[in-house]
Amino acid sequence: MIIDFHTHSHASDGALAPGDLLAEAVAAGVQQFALTDHDTVAGYRALREAGAALHGNMQLLAGTELSTLWSGVGIHVVGLGMDIDHPVLHAGLERLDAARRERAGLIAERLEKLGMPGALAGAQAEAGVSQIGRPHFAAWMVAQGHVEDANRAFDKYLGAGKIGDVETCWPPLAEATGWIVAAGGIAVLAHPLKYRMTRTKLKRCLQDFAAAGGSAMEVYSGRQTEEQTRDLCKLAVAMGLLASVGSDFHAHWDHGPRLGFDVSRLPGDVELLTAERLEGRAA
Repeated sequence: MIIDFHTHSHASDGALAPGDLLAEAVAAGVQQFALTDHDTVAGYRALREAGAALHGNMQLLAGTELSTLWSGVGIHVVGLGMDIDHPVLHAGLERLDAARRERAGLIAERLEKLGMPGALAGAQAEAGVSQIGRPHFAAWMVAQGHVEDANRAFDKYLGAGKIGDVETCWPPLAEATGWIVAAGGIAVLAHPLKYRMTRTKLKRCLQDFAAAGGSAMEVYSGRQTEEQTRDLCKLAVAMGLLASVGSDFHAHWDHGPRLGFDVSRLPGDVELLTAERLEGRAA
């Protein structure tokens, strides 16, 4: 079975429209799919409104990816199968929208001090109706000639530890996890290797996540080796968490992930998160 529970459309920072992304997932043979745009359910809502004809026999799940903060580290939590109209989740997403706008202002202030005036308006124009994020600042910086490409923008200004890396606006991990659980969904700790924590610190994070109602972690996120996947599977088993898989697909690029993951490649002792475990929540 081929699953992808972590993808992005242009409702946040992906390159494709929700319908186009879903069509590509169908073509790639994905059988269970979630669109998990950053801090919004707009992409999934568009797919739901388009109706089942768009995805045929594919099982489509409600999804989002929430930005949170734990012990000074920005942590992402994927929500799957929740009621996207639940008042607790709705209020949480409104709070995250405000946090994104606050964060964008802070990033713009820092870039303008470095001699890049108009950063906020430029990033907003790049974002359009999408949730504003660092990729939109990167696109504006390229268009203005401040950097040669988006990779350089992140390497020099926007990436982890750089001047445009602002994490303080996000809600605590436990609180945002609670929004997903309150809305009847399953909370998944996204791409655990991305945070570059020690194993001890990652275990502490997972313990706090589980205590807040989190019940799964990604053992595959599209940018890791088979050895890393096996190691994360062992960690999921040890922590008593379900194993989730997702490409974290944003756009087509030479070294980027492909849509879908064949879960038969996972070790047999992991407890896999599937649409069936979300029965009653699938679209």
